[in-house]
Amino acid sequence: MAGCCDSKHSFEGLSQKYKQVLYWIITINALMFIVEMSAGIGAQSQALQADALDFLADTLTYALSLWVIGKAIAIRSNVAILKGISLLLMALWVFGSTVYRIFVLNSPEALTMGTVAIAACAANLICVYLLREYKDGDANVRSVWLCSRNDAIGNVVVVIAAFGVWGTDTPWPDLLVALFLAVLFLSSAWQILKQSIAEKRAGESKKIQDVHSH
Repeated sequence: MAGCCDSKHSFEGLSQKYKQVLYWIITINALMFIVEMSAGIGAQSQALQADALDFLADTLTYALSLWVIGKAIAIRSNVAILKGISLLLMALWVFGSTVYRIFVLNSPEALTMGTVAIAACAANLICVYLLREYKDGDANVRSVWLCSRNDAIGNVVVVIAAFGVWGTDTPWPDLLVALFLAVLFLSSAWQILKQSIAEKRAGESKKIQDVHSH
């Protein structure tokens, strides 16, 4: 990631249109978390449950991103760091629970997996479309895009996993996809943490320079 002074990272979300987009995707993600987690538990699908957690994380991420718009750089960077840490913890949970499931090997229900994943994919593609103009910005704006992108990618691979479970009659495709999502969460957490820490340091340096200039 480039430094926070890069022009493409200058957008801080100060746009009424961007705020309206956040309201829409907060609603979409909250509803899909409830639907997908319920279906994942019922179908015994680790991939669906992992993807549902991503919906929950996104809902909280979008709500926080909406709240910090217009606030000081220190607050925005600290919130972005918090979001990065939450993604890291979620990745570790998905990885740990998937490793546990490898020793249990309950085959998930492929039909439920596929049906719900297709619905979730449609919801995420809508979010990605709404956010297409806001791929770059500060750490908070960037985290919104990364989470939406993760969801879209995750749903596509969960659909693939459902076909894999149906074709092989084993839980391995489901478990492999859950591990893939854990790695994706780790990658996004790293990007968010790296940019938010850089922005925080830049903000602190600017504050010190302003004090010395006076």
